[in-house]
Amino acid sequence: MESLPEAVLVRILASLPAVELVLVCRLVCCQWKNLVDGAALWILKCQQEGLTRAESDVENWQSFYFLSKKRRNLIKNPCGEEGLEHWGEVENGGDGWKIEELPGDFGKEFPSEEVHKYFVTSYEWCRKAQVIDLRAEGYWEELMDTTQPKIMVRDWYAGRSDAGCLYELCVKLLSENEDVLAEYKSDTVTIPEGNDGSWTELSHTFSSYGPGVRFVRFEHGGQDTLFWQGWYGARVTGSSVTLEP
Repeated sequence: MESLPEAVLVRILASLPAVELVLVCRLVCCQWKNLVDGAALWILKCQQEGLTRAESDVENWQSFYFLSKKRRNLIKNPCGEEGLEHWGEVENGGDGWKIEELPGDFGKEFPSEEVHKYFVTSYEWCRKAQVIDLRAEGYWEELMDTTQPKIMVRDWYAGRSDAGCLYELCVKLLSENEDVLAEYKSDTVTIPEGNDGSWTELSHTFSSYGPGVRFVRFEHGGQDTLFWQGWYGARVTGSSVTLEP
């Protein structure tokens, strides 16, 4: 192995699983450590697995590889397919939360055919939240503290055309002790009676938020403005939190 040209050794190492490269191969010797820590190996691995990006846009190819492979929606049950499962700190104002089938009464179809249900609020404030443990999801401390990947938050909301409603979104980045390190809070969105019932996406990207982030707390909610018994308030679905490479 010592006599192999470095380019050949890089190709051999690139055929191994990424976790083994970092946890095992990197410890073999100084040469292997430098190769695993360098860009060439990870650029090749990205090319082999179809993870593309202009080289000038990537500061750390190892981080880019892992973030690309892990990229997924960290919100569980975002569209109500499992009732209120995985949602905590639930506030059931009025008649509480309800799950309905799209498009619903006086509503519109969702832009994606993959979404079939939504949550709907009542005549007093309904709120629900999820807390995402980033380490449990595979995002280790050094990655969060050094690379600080962008955290993209999205939510979709709508009203029904025969009733007005209110909607809010609040997302917090929390430390180990659940101190708030960064926060996004939307304005209270007012949807008037007589709206067209269409869906609107709200998004926010956290970046350069500093070291120490270990949890993401996602909370949204709403109510109707006519105070009608039943479920005439804001509708929400398709919520997502992703860490971007």
